[in-house]
Amino acid sequence: MYSVSRVRFSIIITSYNQREFIQDAVDSAISQRPAGAEIIVVDDGSTDGSQEVLKQYGGAIQLVCSQTNQGVCAARNSGAALARGEFLAFLDGDDAFVPWALHVYARIVQEMQPKMILGRMRRYEGQLPAVLPGDMPHDIRVVEYRDYLQKDRPFDNSASALVIDRASFDSVEGWSRDIFPMEDQDLTLRLGDCGRTIQVLSPPTTLYRSHADNITKKASPCVQGLHRIIHRNRAGCYPGGKRLSFARRAVIGGPILYWVNKARRAGHYREAWNLLMLGLPYILAAVIRRLTAILKGRQPCQTIEMGERVPAG
Repeated sequence: MYSVSRVRFSIIITSYNQREFIQDAVDSAISQRPAGAEIIVVDDGSTDGSQEVLKQYGGAIQLVCSQTNQGVCAARNSGAALARGEFLAFLDGDDAFVPWALHVYARIVQEMQPKMILGRMRRYEGQLPAVLPGDMPHDIRVVEYRDYLQKDRPFDNSASALVIDRASFDSVEGWSRDIFPMEDQDLTLRLGDCGRTIQVLSPPTTLYRSHADNITKKASPCVQGLHRIIHRNRAGCYPGGKRLSFARRAVIGGPILYWVNKARRAGHYREAWNLLMLGLPYILAAVIRRLTAILKGRQPCQTIEMGERVPAG
């Protein structure tokens, strides 16, 4: 592995009734150990035997077992409250890190001192993909933005792809407990002007597991989550005021268009129509930003060398 001990991370894993997947998530975090991370696992009141599985890890993780299910946002905040790291790396219990994930994040922190990192996800189904020695990347391709609201490339918003500066996370009081799903969209919007944001283009850093219970396979809750985000934007809950109004709309518009199409394909025609009508100004802003990027060019890519490998420990 790589030596990046100068950077301190806290990995926060949350799980609820994911006994089938949670070992992959925890094992992938433990594989990052040479990167100097602490691992906090919050089991949110599971009833499927997950807690017994997690207790077998002993001192390799800091385990918090809730007696009742509080919701994923409350669980993430509980883990963050215990964290000592300068940066918080979140991971859902049905996802996993690739072996080099924290080294990628650490190199970005060392070189660019961001407030937020947007990781790259690779989707898969079934068994966790095997990673061969030859798969280890040599370079990291990134894009730097002044802040998240200046993002000009698509990003699969997911808690498992977010790394956030602790002070910035605390400044917005963490995850909102009153919005799910789309809570990841809400958090990044509340962090929208926190400062330098780095988007990873390659290599992938997170493995996103596609399975029957993914919330993103359920169009109606996600549509309703976007309604709440639009309401919050109108209520002034996101930073930047009028100065950043267009930028916020452009960032929100992409997910609106995606979920309008997904709701329509799922046969939820009324929900798709209502979201389309409500979200037209946002979709228009997203289209204008996309056209501007085509005409003027996107923010340039940068390359960071992964660095030399040294013995683990």
